[in-house]
Amino acid sequence: MIRTILHFPDPELKKKSTPVTVINDATRALVRDMAETMYAAPGVGLAAPQIGVHQRIVVIDVSAKDEQPDLIVAINPVIIHADGESYEEEGCLSVPKYAANVRRHARVVVKALDLDGNEVTHKADELLAIAFQHEIDHLDGILFVDHLSPLKREMFRKRYRRSREEEE
Repeated sequence: MIRTILHFPDPELKKKSTPVTVINDATRALVRDMAETMYAAPGVGLAAPQIGVHQRIVVIDVSAKDEQPDLIVAINPVIIHADGESYEEEGCLSVPKYAANVRRHARVVVKALDLDGNEVTHKADELLAIAFQHEIDHLDGILFVDHLSPLKREMFRKRYRRSREEEE
């Protein structure tokens, strides 16, 4: 089922998510809905808080459109190592029609649980590293625009408010 994606400035997006303690059929159904919602949007990642569920679950797929889908499910993901620096343009399904360059780590190692409750380790670089950092931020109530300088953040807020008023 495709879920509604919350948009900035919805206060639900600023809440911290709680760890998943039991992986059951409800968890698997949520992950299916998240993947379906992400692919329909379309996006490369989605965190549970973006659909109003405050559990530490993310789905990511950075495969190209002409490639087979390669869905990554990460439950209770934690970045255990990060290095290097990247400064790439990011967008967000919760902040439509806006993108900005964000400073992130170039490489990350993420530990998480899979849908069977097994601990998995993901070594990521390039777009996958950025996606993991972006989605894990959502679990902590952080949006990519929170990483902008105060000046750029204020410019974003004004422009975003204006574009929303024009849509209404």
